[in-house]
Amino acid sequence: MSTAPKKKLLTGSIIRSAVKDSFVKLNPLTLMKNPVMFVVELGTFMVLLMVLAPGFFGAEASRGFNVAVFLILLFTVLFANFAEALAEGRGKAQADTLKRTKQDVQANKLVGDTLKTVASSELRKGDIVMVRQGEMIPGDGEVIEGLASVDESAITGESAPVIKEAGGDFNSVTGGTRVVSDEIKVRITSDPGESFLDRMISLVEGAKRQKTPNELALSTLLISLTIIFLIVVVTLRPIAGYLEAELEIPVLIALLVCLIPTTIGGLLSAIGIAGMDRVTRFNVLAMSGKAVEAAGDINTMILDKTGTITFGNRMASEFVPVGAETEAEVAKWAAVSSGLDETPEGRSVIELVKKLGHPYDSTLATVGTFIEFRAETRMSGMDLPDGRMVRKGAVDSVKRWVLSQGGAIPADLEQKSNGIAGKGGTPLAVAVNGRIYGLIYLKDTVKPGMKERFDELRKMGIKTIMCTGDNPLTAATIAAEAGVDEFIAESTPEDKIEVIRREQNDGKLVAMTGDGTNDAPALAQADVGLAMNSGTAAAKEAANMVDLDSDPSKIIEVVAIGKQLLMTRGALTTFSIANDIAKYFAIIPAMFTLAIPEMNALNVMGLGSPGSAIVSALVFNAIIIPLLIPLAMRGVSYKPMSSVKLLRRNIFVYGLGGIIVPFIGIKAIDLLVSIWL
Repeated sequence: MSTAPKKKLLTGSIIRSAVKDSFVKLNPLTLMKNPVMFVVELGTFMVLLMVLAPGFFGAEASRGFNVAVFLILLFTVLFANFAEALAEGRGKAQADTLKRTKQDVQANKLVGDTLKTVASSELRKGDIVMVRQGEMIPGDGEVIEGLASVDESAITGESAPVIKEAGGDFNSVTGGTRVVSDEIKVRITSDPGESFLDRMISLVEGAKRQKTPNELALSTLLISLTIIFLIVVVTLRPIAGYLEAELEIPVLIALLVCLIPTTIGGLLSAIGIAGMDRVTRFNVLAMSGKAVEAAGDINTMILDKTGTITFGNRMASEFVPVGAETEAEVAKWAAVSSGLDETPEGRSVIELVKKLGHPYDSTLATVGTFIEFRAETRMSGMDLPDGRMVRKGAVDSVKRWVLSQGGAIPADLEQKSNGIAGKGGTPLAVAVNGRIYGLIYLKDTVKPGMKERFDELRKMGIKTIMCTGDNPLTAATIAAEAGVDEFIAESTPEDKIEVIRREQNDGKLVAMTGDGTNDAPALAQADVGLAMNSGTAAAKEAANMVDLDSDPSKIIEVVAIGKQLLMTRGALTTFSIANDIAKYFAIIPAMFTLAIPEMNALNVMGLGSPGSAIVSALVFNAIIIPLLIPLAMRGVSYKPMSSVKLLRRNIFVYGLGGIIVPFIGIKAIDLLVSIWL
């Protein structure tokens, strides 16, 4: 499984900004959003009062002890703030880069038959602009005429230009990118302030991140634990009075801070922000943290064959005549049907005709009426002025059309189409009125390593379903070669929605990728919809993730990142709660040993004194947060395995480890503190 691209995680400016924000976030109104750390801040303030006015709460511990507790508690809050600020800083840094990309440029707006130069901020949805070589695309839009290479490095980070062309599903362009060759006519699809770049800027800024349902549920659990331990600690003082043992308020505050889940409380927000940031650094824009988490829970993955499992460059490689027809006749009518077909497949037909030297009348494309391809008919073609209707499309669709025209089906059509499909190719039938002339052999190949990737998904417990418009034989051949679990041949947009709903009705979460307008309904229905940045505006609007690199197979890595986010949160929560066990054995004996000597039996760490035990536990509680920041930012390493094995491993590493590490850490700190005290 490939990992996210290597980009520098932290810079000096991000760290300096995070240090500054750590103090800014001490504002109680800000910290109230994190109830666990807000309780710690209240405790810090109470101890500060006792440092400034030792008798404020009556007889208390020495000022030196109070100062030590105050400083440790202050650093505990600051470290938690630093973790969150560091995670936010990376998102803000990327947002600043995008803001520099977003600028007001001059646009050549088409008004009637003339071009008028206007500022890009004046453009509105529906306006048409011309963009020439070297010019910046002034706003989000769709190419309606022409073909050009576009430099999208300002958004994707990829230096290689991409081809944008009218027709098909690769006609979407983004404002702020630059045309590096040729010229295109673009229809603007967004108003100012609503562009894709504007949404990117607001989404990558961690400060605007909304908490996900899982995060809210965990926050509720942490608040509940905090309230429970607060009640327990408050009741300890009267119990101690009954036992004639004196418990100072700083000691009780120290106990409360050590027992409540401060570690995960301090890191929870950072984990969520860093999880979304990992997806962003992988050049995938998640519209919400919920989408990233949902990716981690995916049970079923719907994948288009073309461009996802295969390279997607289905090109005409051969003309196959049927019946008594000749190759030249097949090529002639294939060229006529493709004369105005702007799709890569359509252009490849014309290129093959020219390459093979077959003659055809190119003027027919200018006098006929072009019939566009539609998912429902699965055909395209040309209606000529003399009444002849030329069609090119899926074999079964063309057969039905020919029969409706009163024609007959050649006896060898099925054999030859099955032969092409058996090789993993796609046969397209070419017909004129009621007569089928032959087949166009379109070739496509499975991407290297796809079978191994699907094996990894299977280990995760994820079922893969391939959707393709190909006939069942071609689909079966590709499915077997790629190693998917199921496939749907001759699929329509409705078929995709149906399979998604079927899986969801069985209680499963579903992910899918798509780039075309006809994919939009299914992308909206799926729990995780990954749209290609090169795709249509409709697809990007319907999805909850957009891949800036337009690599459909990236959904596999997105799922791994989602699982890593969930696993990181679960692992650090387990570690945090397990920590409390060790802290219990450090502080409780220290509090009651003088009044109840038998409590010393619980001092299994052999800590030096009550004072050193409390300070050592507090110091460990404070420093464990910054020590875990790199893990929270990077994420717990994930390897494909079953949920049972994953749970068992994490309980052993982070559960048992969460108990053992504090015992070692607190004892080591106690040895140093005992010397100081």
